[in-house]
Amino acid sequence: MKICVLVKDVPDAAVQKRIDPGTMRLDRSGENTLNPFDTHAIEAAMQLKEGGELQVDEIVAVTMGTDTAARALQKAVALGADRSVHLSDASLAGSDVCATGLALAKVLESESPDLVLLGQQSDDGECYTIGAVVADHLKMPSLTQVIDMKVDGDKIRCERQAEYGYDTVALALPAVISVGDAINEPRYPSLKAIMGAKKKPLDSKSAGDVGIDAGQVGEAGSQTTVLALNDPPQKEAGEIIEDEDTAETVEKIVAWLEERKLI
Repeated sequence: MKICVLVKDVPDAAVQKRIDPGTMRLDRSGENTLNPFDTHAIEAAMQLKEGGELQVDEIVAVTMGTDTAARALQKAVALGADRSVHLSDASLAGSDVCATGLALAKVLESESPDLVLLGQQSDDGECYTIGAVVADHLKMPSLTQVIDMKVDGDKIRCERQAEYGYDTVALALPAVISVGDAINEPRYPSLKAIMGAKKKPLDSKSAGDVGIDAGQVGEAGSQTTVLALNDPPQKEAGEIIEDEDTAETVEKIVAWLEERKLI
């Protein structure tokens, strides 16, 4: 059995996000890191492999991005992936979620995985839909917000967060599963694993290598366009009620809540 884990190279959370006004895209020239939500997907793959109920022969980390994305793949390998695949091509620049999903699906088709795992969202665009787009292209069943996975015969029994509680779904393989960050606590890589990750196979692929038509990706193949960028409105200063007289203070707070129909 082969598990492919989709990962992404994102700007470090400690670095202020910047938008390039010329391209209308996120400026990725600063410090980047492995998307933290994807570490939960790698850990989920490792737990399936170590659980012994499934014969997992290989875990492959897959990403699409510029040259800097190779660092995210190294981190993914340090966390347990056996090897990695890096899709990088100038024609992919400016791809929206639809074009990105198509491109990733083409890479996955070349790998023929039994299970595809990914984090619930990316830390930059916060898009929750890439898993469903990939699954649609692969013609595989898909689940999102999964917080528990157990092997049930030839199926994976998943518990997923829903709007009003939890769903339990038995999923036949092959399938695409987006895991929530509540599913596990990702392990810390050992120094040996970090050093060894640099020696693990990294397969670099271009768009042509996996049969991607340049007209289906990038700005030309995207179905959405950014028309304008606007700064978020400034937050208004809050009202401070000094606690000088307890009774008067309580009356002011109650009046404030009643005015806004909060009580």
